[in-house]
Amino acid sequence: MTSRSRWQAVTVLGVALSLCGCSVFQQRDRMAQFNSAYSQGQYARAAGAMQFDAAKGQSGGGRHVLELLHQGEAYRLEGDFKDAIDAFDRAEDGMKYLDTEGFASAASENVMSVLVNESTRDYRALMSEAILVNTYKGLSFLALGNTADARVEFNRADDRTRRAVDFFSEEIAEQKRALRNDPANARMVQQSIDSGSMRSVLSSHYGDPGGWSVYPDYIVPASTYLHGLYFLATGQGSSDIERAATSLQRVAQMAPGNATLKADATLAQALAAGKRSRADLPPQVWVMYENGLGPVLEEVRFDVPLFYSHRGNASMILTGIALPRYRDRASVAGHVQASTPTIQAATDDFASMGKVIRTEMQARFPSILTRAISAAVVKGAMQYQATESFGIAGQLGSIIYSLATTQADLRGWQAMPNHWEVTRLERPADGEVELSDSVRGRLGTLDVPDQPFTLIYVKRPTAAGPATVMLLDLQGRRPGQCLVLAGGGADPRSCGGT
Repeated sequence: MTSRSRWQAVTVLGVALSLCGCSVFQQRDRMAQFNSAYSQGQYARAAGAMQFDAAKGQSGGGRHVLELLHQGEAYRLEGDFKDAIDAFDRAEDGMKYLDTEGFASAASENVMSVLVNESTRDYRALMSEAILVNTYKGLSFLALGNTADARVEFNRADDRTRRAVDFFSEEIAEQKRALRNDPANARMVQQSIDSGSMRSVLSSHYGDPGGWSVYPDYIVPASTYLHGLYFLATGQGSSDIERAATSLQRVAQMAPGNATLKADATLAQALAAGKRSRADLPPQVWVMYENGLGPVLEEVRFDVPLFYSHRGNASMILTGIALPRYRDRASVAGHVQASTPTIQAATDDFASMGKVIRTEMQARFPSILTRAISAAVVKGAMQYQATESFGIAGQLGSIIYSLATTQADLRGWQAMPNHWEVTRLERPADGEVELSDSVRGRLGTLDVPDQPFTLIYVKRPTAAGPATVMLLDLQGRRPGQCLVLAGGGADPRSCGGT
């Protein structure tokens, strides 16, 4: 190794270590501020915690997708639907790789993610996060009384759901194509992944992704369900009603114990078959409860056996890798009860965000593992070269570098819910529907407008904060209302942004 190349190696190590330090701590600090405010229902403060200086980077591209996702949901729960849509639009600009980029990362990002760690790349949103973005935008457009754009967003969510499996398959294929550009390392990576000792270590330290509880097909049930409800309420022809029936039937099959889903699917099928008419239905009210805090990533670090070839000599070495694994967070105990003088209906579980994410992670795990093993092989080679070139000092330096940069990417959208619940009832003649929490008591009384199809959308991330309620016309003919229900005898009040 020449003196010039030695200096280049040292420079790469220095840059990598500096990149690995500041940004990670800054991200963690901002997330801590966001979560503190978000968990207490202080959504304006939560949005402020994720502000960024657009002058120092792209205002809406890949660099700030994560901040924009958090801002968008905080704005939405604040009742500031226009700013929510704007933030989600800009976040979606940074997710175009999910649709149009052929699934390949920029070369510089791939190199740096191997030399340092995954968190050096621009945030790569999950497909489930992108689907939720379209769903939340659809609900926001309904809140503004804009049914045309709501239709576009619900269709985008459905389209992404249909294309998800192809995307996961192509992501793995892209990883294999990238490895083929480096045949020597590719052989070592594949040998390591295929070895029985690797499978044994993975099983004992990380668990078997094949054994996770997942959905049989890739789906975000709440998004597919809302797609079905929207087209049930607004469908202008037989194809729209059939679209509603397909979505509602698919969700009902995934939660066979939920009576509301079964009744909705039956209703949509009857409408599609011409056995019932929407005009003859009494006004319908759905209560959808988005409950708790969704799963977050934690790091699992352990040593793995790697096949390594140096100057034609093959050997096995032990080196550390770090993998991301989701852990569940808390839900809010109890259900929402909707009461009228003649009816009392309680929401029932039908979809788990943890199960959605694990379904996606199971499909993407081969790609995640391959990148982690590739990084370990590259760093192993650097250790050999550093030791040969610099002796014990090079060996120690490369070990310190490897330890410092072996980190899992723990970034994620932490404003997603733990799970969803739903129930349906007929609108009472006086329009008054009282909502209560089965554990904490009365939340407040809503005045449901006289309209054919109403969605009472309730979101409560934690019991420490109030419930946010959006009263929406599913046909989008009139703007919705955003209310805060704190319970304890307090009257409903408007959300901060309305």
